[in-house]
Amino acid sequence: MSRDPTDGAVANRHDERVAIVTGSTRGIGKGVARRFAAEGASVVVTGRTRERGEAVASTIREEGGEATFVRADMRDPAEIEALVEHTVDEYGRVDVLVNNAGVQTETTAAEAEIDDWVFVVETDFRSFWLCAKHAVEHMAQGGTILNMSSNHAYLTMPGLFPYNAIKAGINGMTRALALELGPLGITVNTINPGWIEIERTQEELGDDYEYTQEIHPVGRLGTPADVAGLAAFLASDDATFVTGESVLIDGGRSQVMQDELYRQYRTQIE
Repeated sequence: MSRDPTDGAVANRHDERVAIVTGSTRGIGKGVARRFAAEGASVVVTGRTRERGEAVASTIREEGGEATFVRADMRDPAEIEALVEHTVDEYGRVDVLVNNAGVQTETTAAEAEIDDWVFVVETDFRSFWLCAKHAVEHMAQGGTILNMSSNHAYLTMPGLFPYNAIKAGINGMTRALALELGPLGITVNTINPGWIEIERTQEELGDDYEYTQEIHPVGRLGTPADVAGLAAFLASDDATFVTGESVLIDGGRSQVMQDELYRQYRTQIE
């Protein structure tokens, strides 16, 4: 199922807001950036690849939105600080921060080296803290931080260490930030996507693509539009009493105990 991330956008819901979306040159981040722009926000697209980032910002402007691209490597604390400063210089403040940038290594705990640990921790974890640290200085009452984690924070598989450990850590960071920033009128929540249709998904799944769809109760994988819709809601005025939460968005996949039994059940009722 393919759906444009701007489908279902609530007109003017994020008018006058300024949103930074890290890791938004492709995939989920790109979808989230387009959704916020479609709902009226001025969006700062950021990532390491200038060509991709400029293309995303250009697409948003062609769709009638406001966007600019700022190149930043989330492993570099100075570039993170400069990203926030550039946003404030351009738009005057920060209202929404979506910490989405992420990497992974296909290593077990025994195979992983210090360099693997540092690579993932600095990108997927430390940058979330640093982006929040600098952004909150320019957030007013009603600000929102959304941390993009994964269903691996709950259920995981071998060979994805330290990615899976860090994703669980993001949920803990969200709780800590929610407690500290709540009195300032800033909400902090985690989004935990499952299988999402992005550029590399079909290639990764290969012959298991259809099987993977069948073990989702909704009968399909998610799309960036699904995640973008949740992000736009959690940053809206309708969610100002939601903070410190980690929200699974996985089409019910985490509720399936026996994959083959579930496939048989689907065959019987379809």
